[in-house]
Amino acid sequence: MHFFIYIIIFFSFFDLFSQLPIMSPFAESLGATPFVTGLVVGMYSLSNTIGNIVSGFLTDRKGPFYILIIGLFSTSISLFLYQFASDPIGLLVIRFLHGLVAGLIVPAAFTYSANKTSKDKRGKGVALSGAFVGLAAIVGPATSGILASKQGEVFVLGMTGSIMLVLSILSLVLLRKIAIEREDKVASSPYSVRSIFQQNGIIKSFAGAFFLMFSQGVLAYMLPLKVLHLGFDTKTSGLLLSTFGFVAILVFILPINRIFDRVKPVYTLAFGMCIMGISMLLLGHTDPLSILYVWMALYGIGFAFLFPSINSLLIDSSEQSYRGKAYGYFYAFFSIGVVVGSSITGFLELDSTGGFTLTGVILITVSILALAWRK
Repeated sequence: MHFFIYIIIFFSFFDLFSQLPIMSPFAESLGATPFVTGLVVGMYSLSNTIGNIVSGFLTDRKGPFYILIIGLFSTSISLFLYQFASDPIGLLVIRFLHGLVAGLIVPAAFTYSANKTSKDKRGKGVALSGAFVGLAAIVGPATSGILASKQGEVFVLGMTGSIMLVLSILSLVLLRKIAIEREDKVASSPYSVRSIFQQNGIIKSFAGAFFLMFSQGVLAYMLPLKVLHLGFDTKTSGLLLSTFGFVAILVFILPINRIFDRVKPVYTLAFGMCIMGISMLLLGHTDPLSILYVWMALYGIGFAFLFPSINSLLIDSSEQSYRGKAYGYFYAFFSIGVVVGSSITGFLELDSTGGFTLTGVILITVSILALAWRK
């Protein structure tokens, strides 16, 4: 059933990435101001944070089956609600509900995958799950950008809702007999939340997740608007966003993925984040479309090194009895990162040059701190 879990991971991130090229134009079409547009982009992730944390606790207590079913089914319903959005406030409410229920899915799915993967293969295992994330990053933005330019944003969201509904039905059939073996049958973890946050490896993993998605929040807000201002449409935004996913998936599936089992994840984390920071700086100071594709490819290389590294750090630093909680907080930091990235750039009313430059400087600084911070 590993493959089916990867399919769930793929469509969960497809849901996320397919929103990137269409949500800010959708909000603007409903009359949203720049600040409200930033909130619309980030609202999903704000409520997603709550869903992630709840999912982590429930996964440790009840196992992943019911959490996945509830998450998939309720996410499909929330996606159908977008057709009723007629103003920015209504859109914000729907975004909140969508993010909340979608947050139940990913921690449960990744906990299952991590618990079923042996330690000596955890590097390749997280790279494989990263490949499905990268595939979603390719297919999601390109599909939504192309379809939105022809059918509209609501059509794209409804299509994703239909897929989630099918997945929830298939999960009822295929995952019913799946149960994660537990070393400890006690419902509560021997580790408190405070003790989890005192572990160096987990803290670095959380920080990597936060700043990875901080940059994604800036991309989601700034890149589609920059492309529109350069005279192109949402299709071009989708293709640009898919470029980094295509490059990332090559790194995930090629023999270079062995590096994640041979090199300490803190080093690959710092390298990946630094490369992402450099690409953000270059995106902010480039206008020719052909060069933008090059910098997005560079961003994909950084993403490909960062994502498996933060997952490996989390797995190495956690035990099965509380890994659900750890993944819940991990993806909560994912969600918070998008909120902070999109909201800060919207609040400061930065243009694309300012937004990308600020993000690039932050990522490079954090990559240096990750190497310097030993304890």
